[in-house]
Amino acid sequence: MTNPTSLRDRKLAAGKFPMDVALAQRLVAAQFPQWAGLPVRPVAADGWDNWSFRLGDDMKLRFPSAAGYAEQTAKEAEWLPRLAPHLPLPIPVPVATGEPGESYPFRWSIQRWLRGDPASRANVPDRVQVARDVAGFITALQAIDIGNGPPPGQHSYLRGAHPIDAYGEEAHRAVEALTGEIDMRTAHEVLAAATESRVASPVWVHGDVAIGNLLVRDGQLAAVIDFGCMAVGDPSCDLVLAWVFLEGQARDAFRAALPADAGLWARARAWALWKSALVYRDGPGNPAEHSPPEIIAAVLAEHRAG
Repeated sequence: MTNPTSLRDRKLAAGKFPMDVALAQRLVAAQFPQWAGLPVRPVAADGWDNWSFRLGDDMKLRFPSAAGYAEQTAKEAEWLPRLAPHLPLPIPVPVATGEPGESYPFRWSIQRWLRGDPASRANVPDRVQVARDVAGFITALQAIDIGNGPPPGQHSYLRGAHPIDAYGEEAHRAVEALTGEIDMRTAHEVLAAATESRVASPVWVHGDVAIGNLLVRDGQLAAVIDFGCMAVGDPSCDLVLAWVFLEGQARDAFRAALPADAGLWARARAWALWKSALVYRDGPGNPAEHSPPEIIAAVLAEHRAG
């Protein structure tokens, strides 16, 4: 048996629901007949948590790919319209919510289509400015009143929780698996520093500030998408872009533009170390990002530098 290579193949191999264009068309026709005549097309840059399709020119269909992501539809429908007016960039506000049907078991959404391409080295010539713009977006998000926003949980895959409380045991195991390949003493110091830090006040957290969720047009940050992991809690998970994509002056600009104390950065380094250690042996990762060994090396060097 050959190894699956496309994202769709990997999702199906992992047991995700087998969504396709034909099923998406049937669901739209049955529940939203006013849009039944619009073409449905796969998107070039799909994600793991959802199946995404373009509906006509101005809308997007978003179907949770497994039960673990099913809570996100209602959460986005409730909170994204409230957050959008307070943010400096467009976000994907839902325009309708679909119900299970036609063999599909979860609630799903129709959102406005936001134009742009996922950020990459090729389409971001000025990473310093983009770093500042992402930091500005995160800062604005954190400034929004939390109200009775959702605390971290299954719906956010514990994004917004203290990283050690959420994934500490797994992080230690992933680091131990790299014995002989990374500086183990410093790696454990990174996790220990995060353990000793405490979360000050809960704020809104995007949960997945990754380059695939940062849309760029003409070299400028144009929108932020995929709020499925949003929660109210610790924003350390939102800072891992510092090592995953940024470097040098861009990383410095990102750090300088964020209202983050030493403890928050310590927890962010733990998130980055954990995630990179998990995928270290699986291959080079996303070619638009730094490789897991590069990310780990940058995190450990920063910790040693104090």
